[in-house]
Amino acid sequence: MSDAAAGDDGTYGGRLRVCAWPRREQDISRVRLISAEELRAWTLAEDEEVLALHKPGDVVCHPSKAGPWSSLAGAVKAGLGLEKAHLVFRLDRETSGVVLFAKTERAASRLQRAMQDRRIRKTYLAVLVGELPAEVTVDQPLGDDEASPVFVMTRVRPDGRAARSHFRPLAARGGFTLAEVRIETGRKHQIRAHAQWLGHPVVGDKIYGPDARCYLEFIDHGWTPSLAERLLLPRQALHCARIELEGNAAGLGAQRWEAPLAEDLRRFCVERLGMQPEDL
Repeated sequence: MSDAAAGDDGTYGGRLRVCAWPRREQDISRVRLISAEELRAWTLAEDEEVLALHKPGDVVCHPSKAGPWSSLAGAVKAGLGLEKAHLVFRLDRETSGVVLFAKTERAASRLQRAMQDRRIRKTYLAVLVGELPAEVTVDQPLGDDEASPVFVMTRVRPDGRAARSHFRPLAARGGFTLAEVRIETGRKHQIRAHAQWLGHPVVGDKIYGPDARCYLEFIDHGWTPSLAERLLLPRQALHCARIELEGNAAGLGAQRWEAPLAEDLRRFCVERLGMQPEDL
């Protein structure tokens, strides 16, 4: 948002807004560093052109100022000795699951073209607050939430960009739902914003959950007892379970990368939804 959109008092709707990561002295003690052993353990598949990793829900994808081993992109380059590693499908820090890196320019170009041609399908698993009674498609445009105190927040708005998400409940009991979510578009925070619009926000979501100010509390103070009480999980219960690439007439074969549900989310489903571990 431009400065001209602010009110006379310098606020937006009477509330100060903050950037996603306000400039502060970095607390090195809170930086998550990746080890070479972890990076190897997270590898789902690798060939000469593509690396698929199972990212946990506490790792940043993009490079950070805390060194190469503080981000997935940096660790991949350092750990594999690559000059370049193209992050093809990124995930938010608190989202676990499949992440793809192209190891060559050719592979990066090929995957980018596949996205443009809509030959890429991404399927997520999400634990939602409340019991979703039936499958539902949310076909609602998304844009900036200019009234939010959090600068990066997105909301449903008629002048937003087209966005479509399909939610299918796999289990719904105990006040929660494990849902499969397929997306046709890739808007910022799409699943989380659409889940909030449905009235079934993602468990543990600091921005789209009970109060966006949970996010501000977290970046200032870290994980606190009050956040634990309101959010239940220290990260959003969202997991990229599968990425599928369709084949094409040019001879590019179909490919599929899958990551099992992260252990913290499996444990939540067993304890809160009464699911059996073998069903997850």
